[in-house]
Amino acid sequence: MKRSPLFLAGLFVLAAMPVAAQGHGHKKEFVVAPDRAVSVTREVLVRQGYEVVSIETRGVDQIVYYRRGNMGRGKGKGPKMKMIIRRVENRVVFVDTPDIVLVDINVRLKL
Repeated sequence: MKRSPLFLAGLFVLAAMPVAAQGHGHKKEFVVAPDRAVSVTREVLVRQGYEVVSIETRGVDQIVYYRRGNMGRGKGKGPKMKMIIRRVENRVVFVDTPDIVLVDINVRLKL
């Protein structure tokens, strides 16, 4: 069966779409004040069982260091992780934020 060139071109574009997304960091943008973004992030992390270790300011970035608490199981605390709250013009961008945390942050910032 002979395939049309248009069909093959469409198939190639569809196959290449997931490849184009590879290697791009997980980012989400919001139009909010940076201090509100930090306070909402802290609330969401604590509510989900994380412990906020520290928050540093480097230039226009707020770096939030956090780790998983022991959740009452007595197995110790998790490794220290970080997320970046970056201010870009009038927007706040969340970088390296776990999806489950990002969903809650999104819900809280939209209220």
